[in-house]
Amino acid sequence: MDQSAITVRYAKAFFSIAKEKNSLDILKTDIETVLNVCNNSIDFVLLLESPVVKTSKKIKLISTIFKGKIDELSLKFLLLITSNKREVHIPGICMNFLSLTRKDQNIKSAILTTATEINKDILNKIELLMAKELGAKIELTSEVNANIIGGIVLRIDDKQYDASVATQLKKIKQQLLEAEL
Repeated sequence: MDQSAITVRYAKAFFSIAKEKNSLDILKTDIETVLNVCNNSIDFVLLLESPVVKTSKKIKLISTIFKGKIDELSLKFLLLITSNKREVHIPGICMNFLSLTRKDQNIKSAILTTATEINKDILNKIELLMAKELGAKIELTSEVNANIIGGIVLRIDDKQYDASVATQLKKIKQQLLEAEL
């Protein structure tokens, strides 16, 4: 079975259970916790991927790691995935679950890249303007990249608006080269 099909199927199943039980916010926090562990602990990912460690041992270790830190339903879900020998897909399942949750709650991710640091007040104003314009809740993060020289690069989900000085200079250079020919 295709890896993405596995991750999507498990994520959809857990998402529908979360909606049914009106526990979406709690379970979303749990899944974020699990994904955070996956992203920050190489040892945990190696445990999930290890063909040498028996499933029963993985179940015990996952229980030990997450018991008391996440909801019982989330823990049972992780143990179900592990007992079905799909534990290697836990990070992908978590990402798909969070994607479904964001879509359901009309949340869009935006990344604003600038050449210098932006004031928090200005970031908040930009976030409010974008939320009003897009009719969605915006989770705005900012990045600093001196290579863009000036201006901004705004990425919302899979769309990008590039108003950077570096890009404008490249366009001018390209126009000059074409004019020479």
